[in-house]
Amino acid sequence: MMATMHIRIDAVDLPGRTGPASADGRVPAYGNLHVAVQRRDRPAELLAPQPGDAPSATWTLECTTSTSPTGTEIKGPYVQDRLGRRFVYLSWGTVDDTGTFTMFRRAKLMLDVLPAGVLAAAARDGLLVGHLGLTDAQGGPRCGRVEPPHITWTVTRMPM
Repeated sequence: MMATMHIRIDAVDLPGRTGPASADGRVPAYGNLHVAVQRRDRPAELLAPQPGDAPSATWTLECTTSTSPTGTEIKGPYVQDRLGRRFVYLSWGTVDDTGTFTMFRRAKLMLDVLPAGVLAAAARDGLLVGHLGLTDAQGGPRCGRVEPPHITWTVTRMPM
């Protein structure tokens, strides 16, 4: 049986709109930095880009859940599914004068590392909330795989 669930991403501690290149060269110098949720299989389709100097950013994603022999499955237009791993992409990019977003890095908010009981409760109660800071230890955009303790997942009842 399929059920509707929402994932809300609450982000704080954004890195700012400008920054120098990282010492290791993996992050280029950037200006007018923005972050957004990337649609599955459509990297150019972004949900609500937020400026890198915003005090916080929140995105709410509608999903469906179903029970399978391996546990609770989450699907939706913003839930990525690569090699059986479920996650949400936060895409980091610059925005030029025409409003064009050019992605240069991404963070993967891993869903498949959540305990089975948390996913089952979220499917039942309707809202899974991920809270994270978006600045990494070097002061740049948080990228790569994001798992606890860098993100905290909680379950809340969906408001009526």
